[in-house]
Amino acid sequence: MRILFFTEIGDPRVGSSTRLTYQSAARLRELGHETAVLCCTQDKSEVGETEIEGTRVFRVWSDYPPRFRSWVSLKNKRVTEHVARVLDDFRPDVVHAHLIHTHIGYHSLTQARERGCGVVFTAHDVMTFCYQKLTCFHGGEEHGGTLRDYRARASKCIPCQRLRFRPGRNAAIRRVLERDVHRFTVVSDALGEVIRTNGIRVDRTLHNALRAADAPVSAQEREAFRARFGLEGKRVLAIGGRLHEQKGVGKLLEMLARLRPEFPDVRLIVMGRESIWHGEFEPRARALGVADLVLPTGWLDGGELAAAYAAADVFVTPSLCFDTFGVVNLEAMEQSTPVVATVFGGSAEVVEDGVSGAIANPFDVEAYAEAIARLLRDDALRVRMGAAARERFLERFRIERLADELVEEYELALAGARAGRPAGRGGN
Repeated sequence: MRILFFTEIGDPRVGSSTRLTYQSAARLRELGHETAVLCCTQDKSEVGETEIEGTRVFRVWSDYPPRFRSWVSLKNKRVTEHVARVLDDFRPDVVHAHLIHTHIGYHSLTQARERGCGVVFTAHDVMTFCYQKLTCFHGGEEHGGTLRDYRARASKCIPCQRLRFRPGRNAAIRRVLERDVHRFTVVSDALGEVIRTNGIRVDRTLHNALRAADAPVSAQEREAFRARFGLEGKRVLAIGGRLHEQKGVGKLLEMLARLRPEFPDVRLIVMGRESIWHGEFEPRARALGVADLVLPTGWLDGGELAAAYAAADVFVTPSLCFDTFGVVNLEAMEQSTPVVATVFGGSAEVVEDGVSGAIANPFDVEAYAEAIARLLRDDALRVRMGAAARERFLERFRIERLADELVEEYELALAGARAGRPAGRGGN
């Protein structure tokens, strides 16, 4: 098969879904398929065809103020002609859309279906019905994060989005998905539940996966990373990815303040943009009296990132938003690092509570901090859970498994396209 991926970010070092796209493309080529990626760039000098990690890549230009996304994303006239040209040039059997909700736009699915392609859409987030990260469903501090109100409606969305709210946006997206997508997949059962609640069919859950490294980080590499950041003899927590209030960074600082009296040697490494840490979170850390316990590493990738995961005693993902899957959890688990993850979203499908880590509610700062403390107190428990985490990753979340499942979905999508079935009625 000839498979064309749609994903808005071209750099596989930026964003878990982009990295997943390139790793899937590489594995599918190993299985004998031909793959390419269509992505967007905001730099006109980058427009054109290139190759990234062995994958043929078509870069098209689109740039506009994101406040207009709810209008432009339905049909982005900046890219329509270019998408058509790529489809006609590469002539894919299947188009697999990952991220299209800003620049590539939903009309691209119509373009693919009209050319006879089997169309597969993978939802990595809630943008098919929400304008941003889903944050309103749990009731926040007032309800301790205990509510589960997933349905989008004007009474919630207008106060949140104000002038960015577009009447009819969600209905328009549903129509395109129903008419033009042969197979709609999600990255977790939890995400599938909230998407179905908002009137969109879901055909299958395909859990995210990663290509396993040839070997885990060595003890020497782990200790070298610790030495570089002055972490010798310390108990090390780590958080990584996009640093944002909705990712629970502020709550984690509160937890750190609770942990300090029992564990004066605890340290937190923050793997993300240092400018965001210093601008948004360092002042809060100082106010809580824990700034001296935090070491911002800046942006890491490759072997350096793997060494950081291995250097941590516990990895934490205390997201306050609906965290659909959490690929960072897998990255930590591959390095035998136990994870304490959020109760919101799909993390519980990745981290087995009490076996490879813990699942906790970050609004309950005391309980979440205690879940971390249990691992810091008990070296044997931490090692046992870390080993279970790596075993779970290797058994369930390798790219080979995902690629086989993708081929099954592509064959179903192709069958639907060739039979001329309405897309929403195809499937197994």
